[in-house]
Amino acid sequence: MGVQWTNDNIPDQRGRVAVVTGANTGLGYETARALAGRGASVVLAVRDADKGRRAAARIGGDVSVQELDLTSLDSVRTAAAALRSRLGRIDLLINNAGVMYTPKQTTRDGFELQFGTNHLGHFALTGLLLDLMLPVPGSRVVTVSSTGHRIRAAIHFDDLQWERSYGRVAAYGQSKLANLMFTYELQRRLAAHGTTAALAAHPGMSSTELARNTPAALRYPLTLLTPLITQPPAMGALPTLRAATDPAALGGQYYGPGGRNEIKGHPRPVVSSPESYDASVQRRLWAVSEDLTGVTFPVVPSASSAASVLPV
Repeated sequence: MGVQWTNDNIPDQRGRVAVVTGANTGLGYETARALAGRGASVVLAVRDADKGRRAAARIGGDVSVQELDLTSLDSVRTAAAALRSRLGRIDLLINNAGVMYTPKQTTRDGFELQFGTNHLGHFALTGLLLDLMLPVPGSRVVTVSSTGHRIRAAIHFDDLQWERSYGRVAAYGQSKLANLMFTYELQRRLAAHGTTAALAAHPGMSSTELARNTPAALRYPLTLLTPLITQPPAMGALPTLRAATDPAALGGQYYGPGGRNEIKGHPRPVVSSPESYDASVQRRLWAVSEDLTGVTFPVVPSASSAASVLPV
């Protein structure tokens, strides 16, 4: 077994600017705390600004707050404009915020809540901020997915918003599969620029507030098993932190816990589902996402980067 990667392996982040969504609690908080602890200037992009300010005070260092509600494209645009006006550059964009297993609901724009928040909100935010990253050598977009991308997961182009029927687990799986497909297609488009990379990560089984909407049939057995099968948020954040800061990490890589079944453990490169590497579906999802959000990215695939992003 190789050296176990921990927060101690994070290089000096002084002079770097990081934006972390959903950073007032759980994995996002631990990600922001670790980056700030290494000297980064960190923006907590959060729905509740008061909770964000309290989190910033606990973290200390050069940490500020930006209000961001990923369930509203108006809020995403307002937040992106505010960040563009105050930041000259972004080195790290950590697309961490998310919802899981929610009852059937829609965002303010009428999107199914999990797909709209986990994928479309982050897709729009990334597209609106990317030109602050492209001039910055070593900049990275890291999007947090989940092992749930394998569970009953597909991109249901015939019913993306689950209007005909709704299954909360399958809808979550679609949103997390979309996170990966977005990452791989974004990396294909970034490859020609050579400055910015797109990577993904997942936390394994981590004990956070995200699981509060777990279906009742699963809640009791999971409560009994939680101490055995989960790891604390600080450990769950390590794959994201490694994807964001490890000098050896490559665009298109996916990081997760290195233990059995990727449930917990120290981070290492992992492989996502075969479906996630389907380049034709990635491109179709990208086109649909641009249409739904009205956000067009300042990067297009070059002829030399047209091949699929493959497991690395």
